[in-house]
Amino acid sequence: MTRCYNFCAGPAALPESVLAQARDDMLDWHGAGLSIMEMSHRSAEIVGIAERAEQSLRELLGIGDDYALLFLQGGATLQFTMVPMNFLDTARSADYLDTGSWTTKAIQDARLHGNVNVAFEGEACGYDHVPSAAEVTLDDNAAYTYYCSNNTIYGTQYKSHPVAPTPLICDASSDIFSHPIDIAAHALIFAGAQKNLGPAGCTLVIVRKDFLGRAKDGLPAILDY
Repeated sequence: MTRCYNFCAGPAALPESVLAQARDDMLDWHGAGLSIMEMSHRSAEIVGIAERAEQSLRELLGIGDDYALLFLQGGATLQFTMVPMNFLDTARSADYLDTGSWTTKAIQDARLHGNVNVAFEGEACGYDHVPSAAEVTLDDNAAYTYYCSNNTIYGTQYKSHPVAPTPLICDASSDIFSHPIDIAAHALIFAGAQKNLGPAGCTLVIVRKDFLGRAKDGLPAILDY
C-alpha cells in the first residue's frame, strides 16, 4: 500500500510504526490477553499509560511540578466555555485578542459568562496579522488575557507570546510541540490532540496550580478544573 501524507489543518499524520504498534496492541496489550479498550480505567495498565504520557509531556515541554496536566474530553471547543466558566466572574472582565475564527468563537462563549474586553479586533484588518503590543488595549483588572497562538484559517502565528499584566491563557491546538513554549509565562495552555499530538478525542490542558485556586465554586464537577 502506498502511504499518503495529510497536509490538512486537521488530524495529523502518524508514523507507520506507531500505527502498526497500535494495531498489534489493539488485540493484546503487552501480553495482558485483551486490549486497553477492554480494560478497567482504574487498572494498573491504564494508570501506567496515563502516567507515562504525563511524564513524557513534562520532559518534552519542560513542565514543572507547579503545573497540573489534565487529559479532558470535549475537544478544544469545550475549553472556550470552561475557561470563562471557571475564571470569569461578574466583578471583572477578560481580555481577548481576536485574531480569527477560533478566538471569535471563544469570545462568543465567554460572553455567556461575563464581560469581555476585545483587546484587539482583527476583523478590521481582515485578520491579516497578529497584533503588536501597540495595537492591544488591555485591562489591568482583567481576570485573564486569552489568545490563540496559531490561526490556521488565516495563516497567522505568534512568534512570541503576548505580554500581559494578567494571567495568560493560550489556545495552542494547532502548533503545540512544533516549537518551544514559554510555559512559565502562561497560567493555562490547552490544545486539542488531533493536530500535533495524536488522534482526535483528547484535549490536553496545562494549568498552573496556583491559578486553579482562583476558579469559582459551585460548578458541575465535570466542568470544574
